[in-house]
Amino acid sequence: MSVPAILSRLRLPVIGSPLFIISGPDLVIAQCKAGVVGSFPALNARPQGLLDEWLHRITEELAAHNRDNPDRPAAPFAVNQIVHKSNDRLEADLATCEKWQVPITITSLGAREELNQAVHNWGGITFHDVIDDRFARKAIEKGADGLIPVAAGAGGHAGRLSPFAIVSEIRQWFDGPVALSGSIATGDAVLAAQAMGADFAYIGSPFIATVEANADEGYKQGIVAGKAADIVYSNLFTGVHGNYLRGSIEAAGLDPDNLPEGDYKTMNFGQGNNAPKAKAWRDIWGSGQGIGAVQKVEPVAERIDRMEREYKAAKARLALAAA
Repeated sequence: MSVPAILSRLRLPVIGSPLFIISGPDLVIAQCKAGVVGSFPALNARPQGLLDEWLHRITEELAAHNRDNPDRPAAPFAVNQIVHKSNDRLEADLATCEKWQVPITITSLGAREELNQAVHNWGGITFHDVIDDRFARKAIEKGADGLIPVAAGAGGHAGRLSPFAIVSEIRQWFDGPVALSGSIATGDAVLAAQAMGADFAYIGSPFIATVEANADEGYKQGIVAGKAADIVYSNLFTGVHGNYLRGSIEAAGLDPDNLPEGDYKTMNFGQGNNAPKAKAWRDIWGSGQGIGAVQKVEPVAERIDRMEREYKAAKARLALAAA
């Protein structure tokens, strides 16, 4: 399998997923300094001009880290672009990313050939997130370099397919970089993702419960306290199916076990014609099923240290078993 040179020397084969509202410069810089790819959605930088400031800070701080730590350079960072036609900032955000030569672009909710070409023109690479083999083929046809299969159990907008199924189908025809998303929260799970054919683990929810994450303290504690059974899969809050913390749904006055289908903005909950006051991501908190492994809120560096120890121990156990 082919892995781009920019991703060939990570401390751990992990890409931190872009978390709406939560991922900002503090989290991205901490992830990259710890040796894994950090990422954030361009739309987190509001107003649009703030994106330039964020990329300036990230670029300068990582360059300074590399000068001071030549033996342990930072990992590259990524910016997530929402390609859907509703994103009226896309062209401006791409221009800002070109200015700062963003090394990795992650695209969501649509694949566009001209976007991939623009990123390639400035020397970057692109990954596209997909929920099945059909969308994966379309993304590669339109010029994406890598794929992010979002399997069942992933946080936020997630697919329905088993990671075994979706990775197996993609690997029948694609030998480029693959970052698997879905319930990965430990070093053991990172190694398991590689064993089934992925190159990288795409991890989000465990990074919510870190010191550097821009998340409400209640959200962080909800990740720590939560288990897989506390995750609810629904398309109510955005019109697209996703995984959310049960406690945040209950706090909004809704019954997690009896949620209707569809976008809440168009629905009547017996409260006249008013939609619930709670908003997806801000009040209804996204989370994947792997949070049972998250035991406390801690700095990113400590979380990555633990994952690296788990990863190496899992490798050693397999080597011993094969001996």
